[in-house]
Amino acid sequence: MDSVSLVDDARALLPPVGRAVLGLAGPPGAGKSTLARSLVRALGGAAAYVPLDGFHLSNAQLDRLGLRSRKGSEPSFDAWGYAALLARLVAAVGREVVYVPDFDRALDEPVAARHVVSPTAGLIVTEGNYLGLDAPAWRAARARIDQLWYVEAPEAVCDVRLVARHRRHGRDAAAARAWVAENDRLNAALVATSRGRCDRVVSPAPEGLAPP
Repeated sequence: MDSVSLVDDARALLPPVGRAVLGLAGPPGAGKSTLARSLVRALGGAAAYVPLDGFHLSNAQLDRLGLRSRKGSEPSFDAWGYAALLARLVAAVGREVVYVPDFDRALDEPVAARHVVSPTAGLIVTEGNYLGLDAPAWRAARARIDQLWYVEAPEAVCDVRLVARHRRHGRDAAAARAWVAENDRLNAALVATSRGRCDRVVSPAPEGLAPP
């Protein structure tokens, strides 16, 4: 899919007043964050980037909940916190700066205030695996999203990107492949159930989907 046309479609969401939210859902490794960042760069100060990954639970909380081996799964996120941030972002347009958390892969932990949303940004581009799920917190978040796109890539392509990502961040080849098989693919299967709840399916050109 032509990345230029996706930029044009995102630009068309900019409202004359107020603020709109574009969501990008899809499986791990599909290229959501790469697409989101490219859209924000193309739109300049009119858009701001807000990743769901900033709402990963900390490792301490994952240990407490017994979820460390399922990091990245749906219950390992603070979905209500994410929904509350989207509501604040919609209300804050023209009034205040909003600081947004992110996930630091080198630290393997969420970090506060890595991103900033200017009061003048008319479009929020937010991305994450689970934005289309049919569950209470995700429905609350979805209510703040004006359009939700499902970013799709072949499973084999996602697997290659995910293994490379895990290796860059410290896992050896066998451990990286095992994490993809035993964790990422389970998450992808859940995400796939939300495909029909999205407004459209996009498959950006491969060069626009390199892993971060």
